[in-house]
Amino acid sequence: MTNHWIDIKNADTILIMGSNAAENHPISFKWVEAAMEKGATLISVDPRFTRTSARADIYAPLRSGTDIAFLGGMIKYILDNNLQHEEYVRLHTNAPFLIDTGFNFSDGLFIGYDEAKRKYDKSTWKYQVDDKGIPKMDPTMQDPRSVFQLMKKFYSRYDVDLVSSITGTPKEQLLEIYKTYAASGAPDKVATIMYAMGWTQHTYGTQIIRAAAMIQLLLGNIGRAGGGVNALRGESNVQGSTDHCLLFHILPGYLKTPKASDETLAKYLEHYTPKSNDPKSANWWQHYPKYMVSLLKAWYGDNATAENDFGYDWLPKNSGNYSWLSLFEAMYAGDIKGFFAWGQNPAVGGANANLVRKALDKLDWMVAVNLWELETAQFWKRPGTNPADIQTEVFLLPAAISFEKEGSITNSGRWGQWRWKAQEPLGNSKPDSWIIDKLMLALRDLYNAEGGPNADAITKLDWDYTTTDNELDVHKVAREINGFYTRDILDDKGNVIHKKGELVKNFVGLKDDGSTTSANWLYSGSYNEAGNMMARRDNTDKHPAGIGLYTNWSWAWPVNRRIIYNRASCDDKGVPFDPKRFSVRWNPALKGGKGGWEGDVPDGGWPPDAKYAFIMKPEGHARLFGAGRADGPFPEHYEPWESPVENLLSKTQMDPAFKIWDSDMDTKGTAEEFPIVGTTYRLSEMWQSGAMTRSNPWLNEMQPGMFVEISEELASEKGIANGDTVIVKSARGKVEGTAMVTKRFKPFTVNGKTIHQIGLPWHWGFAGLNTGNSANLLTPPVGDANTMIPETKAFICNVEKA
Repeated sequence: MTNHWIDIKNADTILIMGSNAAENHPISFKWVEAAMEKGATLISVDPRFTRTSARADIYAPLRSGTDIAFLGGMIKYILDNNLQHEEYVRLHTNAPFLIDTGFNFSDGLFIGYDEAKRKYDKSTWKYQVDDKGIPKMDPTMQDPRSVFQLMKKFYSRYDVDLVSSITGTPKEQLLEIYKTYAASGAPDKVATIMYAMGWTQHTYGTQIIRAAAMIQLLLGNIGRAGGGVNALRGESNVQGSTDHCLLFHILPGYLKTPKASDETLAKYLEHYTPKSNDPKSANWWQHYPKYMVSLLKAWYGDNATAENDFGYDWLPKNSGNYSWLSLFEAMYAGDIKGFFAWGQNPAVGGANANLVRKALDKLDWMVAVNLWELETAQFWKRPGTNPADIQTEVFLLPAAISFEKEGSITNSGRWGQWRWKAQEPLGNSKPDSWIIDKLMLALRDLYNAEGGPNADAITKLDWDYTTTDNELDVHKVAREINGFYTRDILDDKGNVIHKKGELVKNFVGLKDDGSTTSANWLYSGSYNEAGNMMARRDNTDKHPAGIGLYTNWSWAWPVNRRIIYNRASCDDKGVPFDPKRFSVRWNPALKGGKGGWEGDVPDGGWPPDAKYAFIMKPEGHARLFGAGRADGPFPEHYEPWESPVENLLSKTQMDPAFKIWDSDMDTKGTAEEFPIVGTTYRLSEMWQSGAMTRSNPWLNEMQPGMFVEISEELASEKGIANGDTVIVKSARGKVEGTAMVTKRFKPFTVNGKTIHQIGLPWHWGFAGLNTGNSANLLTPPVGDANTMIPETKAFICNVEKA
């Protein structure tokens, strides 16, 4: 989230798309309703008429997988009607930048595409630069090579009639939403976008979110109170887990995992530290070496020295794609022999779940760490399987639930909040941290005794978190994440200004010479000498405009900033575009007449005309043209991997760079056999794979079993009545459920053709008190071009009465 939950109340217009916030994120919807009480307009765009839609002022349906066409049409509408926030766009985005003359686009493909590699050569996806290496700009934005003009030309194809034909959204509803939302381009208006997995789980999910960001930049809604692009996370600590490197391609704080070609620390830092020749660019990632060296010092302690590259050689080097889908593909191929399933249930939650379950059959061993014996822990006795045929050795380690342990979580708004233990763990269950600690100590002892490949990576770790009562000291972990000084720091006169062991105030104090540690630079400042900032609980809003920042409640990364890129909410003199609900503003009277920012923690304390507002980008401007993506600098509409229709926008049917596998279980359906669009979603009463909810009788009473939502029109065609048992089939599996014949789905008219869509919740499995089929038995084995997240929100299937 660029903003935070409470800030939603400041919006004039709220677009909820790719999300059913009222049902799946009810606390967020509390703040939506607070905004509506003050006159805000709520727009819901969803294939299904949801509980969010029922509260909306405007609802529009769209066929799953056509979000980019919908948003591209809005971009065209904004540009055609000159509704963009002109000053914001000129000052704070790369719209005036000139693009290389070799860059072009034709029939769904950007220049540089290699069909054999399914990959782009992006050598022309770059700025023109002057003799100093500074990007060239046209402040008028009239040059045909300017980002602004290239963008206008690109989206000129997205006329409302074509968008309606692609999405199935009636033209009148498109225009009503475009007009309503685009009105927030006025300086005294602001709008926010809320999204969830309905946007991310596509082969082009990253580009859907890029399109939303472009709209917000055109309308001047980034950095503003009540604005932003706000992701509604599916778990309470998804933000924290990604911040601390749950994913294979990043280290804590979104540092890059080294590649095998990054042979030395110097080469690695050269690779990932951006440069800028523009004196007005803060280029904050220029501090990358400070964050990486401090991370290595946190991990390897005194063993990490300048002479050994601070232990850089001990880090594993990334040599391939180790994302979720590829792991199970490799497991199915027999290339992975051992697996820790920690706090997850892939036998239910994984796309193409039949492949996932058969992949587990091929392991030598698996360790399941969870609260209960879930489907993943007992995959070997699933229906239709002979346990004697499966040789995988399975270990089940009982874990403590969240309120049985102490520690921090980070919510969607980047707020790190400390939670205290409410009770002792039941039975023999232990906190995850305790299990990890014992495992690591045992591994270290084994490597010390027997050695092994790259043993120093384990034996040299500075690992000492166990307390005298045989528990893990989570406060010590939190302080290590914050960072401390490894030696006395002296001033020019030889006076000690920071003592060895003193916690750093925040990441501004981190160094690249080994004098500081920090296990995650983004969280530096969360637990410093002033105490545990995440444990603060002052519910007083201290912001001068009363916008609801609550800056002394918990702590937000970075440096307790609640709205990121907040300096973009002002003009080049630091005057807010919307003074009544400003996030920051420049006050010339502060600091004895030197001037300073007030309100939220600013994105840098420089005077407003000294540095550009988007400090994390080398050019200092937000990117309407985003050359870093794998599948194009502008979001383009493509059809899902499985689609019942041809792409009406170009001859390029699918995203040309998405991830696809080709085992015997990675089968693709045809529209002739599977003419219906399928999608998955969540329920309030059931949680994720159902682990914590399907074993509760009272929740089972509220949601007694797997069901399939079917429109009245489709039910009539198929001879299905409400309550009938139906079977849904895709090319990969079948699911049985109860038919819910509903008005919440309506047929779509796509290019004159009637397309039906159905919806399935995905919470059920074969274990627990309440059993049923997982919807993921149907979902496809393909992933987003940039993130590799599975495309579970749009596939083709068929439904018949059982």
